[in-house]
Amino acid sequence: MLGGMLARYARLPETLVLGLPRGGVPVAFEVARLLHAPLDVFVVRKLGVPYREELAMGAIARNGVRVLNQRVIETLRIPDWAIDTVAAREQIELERRERAYRADRPAREVEGRTVILVDDGIATGSTMRVAVEALRKLKVGRVVVGTPTAALDTAEEMRREVDEFVAVMTPRDFAGVGLWYEDFSQTTDQEVCELLKKGGRPLGAAGP
Repeated sequence: MLGGMLARYARLPETLVLGLPRGGVPVAFEVARLLHAPLDVFVVRKLGVPYREELAMGAIARNGVRVLNQRVIETLRIPDWAIDTVAAREQIELERRERAYRADRPAREVEGRTVILVDDGIATGSTMRVAVEALRKLKVGRVVVGTPTAALDTAEEMRREVDEFVAVMTPRDFAGVGLWYEDFSQTTDQEVCELLKKGGRPLGAAGP
């Protein structure tokens, strides 16, 4: 359904689909296949609130990009040292995933391209925002965010922050991403690597 909503980007040489690992990669794979577009991964790590790790207080990406959710931080009175501790731990995992997913493949060139960023769902939007900010620094031509499900308030905010925001559903009573899936079992690193190998295509390939 998400791929169908993004159909106008099909077979365009400038289109590139990037999945946020791990859960976003299976969704991105299907979108890329439908659009006949190249697929890659964009590694971002959520900064979970201490002892409430499912709640995001921010996120980090490569090149030292960090985005913080000030509303969550101020409401829960999270000190700077706690944020730095979580960020340092997640930086290690970010670097591990970059090595595991890419192996000897370099990151695809994004400058000037239309990048479709895909995740399996968007709650607070912290992870997606840091990915968008990192891509802006890499001088992408156009940023499109696509997801099957997103919290209504977050969706309205993100529509003002990116060139285009596409979601299959934006329920008012969101509760959590997993609620909107029949199967929300965890995606493994191996599955991500396999999908990236299947979805790997030369830059600018127009499909069969």
